[in-house]
Amino acid sequence: MTSRVLLVEDEPLIAMMLEDFLDALDRQCAGTADCVEAALPLVEAGGFDCAILDVNLRGGEKSWPIAAALAERNVPFVFATGGADDMIAEEFRARPILQKPFTLDGVEKALSAL
Repeated sequence: MTSRVLLVEDEPLIAMMLEDFLDALDRQCAGTADCVEAALPLVEAGGFDCAILDVNLRGGEKSWPIAAALAERNVPFVFATGGADDMIAEEFRARPILQKPFTLDGVEKALSAL
């Protein structure tokens, strides 16, 4: 079965690149959101197996509320960041990190580890 991945990424070109990577990895994009307000209804609706969350969203927004909602539902996720690990909120520090810039290999490894 193909795994369905929710993408939370505020840069449209990066989101499109991730969708291409998912396609190449025989995984399906189950939806994309670029902010907390858009992502939470998608989390509520379900229908995906895991998620990739950009830590820093537009306007200085962080993806912590989305991470909390996913954790509450036991949905695995990986944080995407170009920054250091200490930028991750303490309660989520044990979660896997996907470093930017993204590579196909990096995305595959991050998703396979979930």
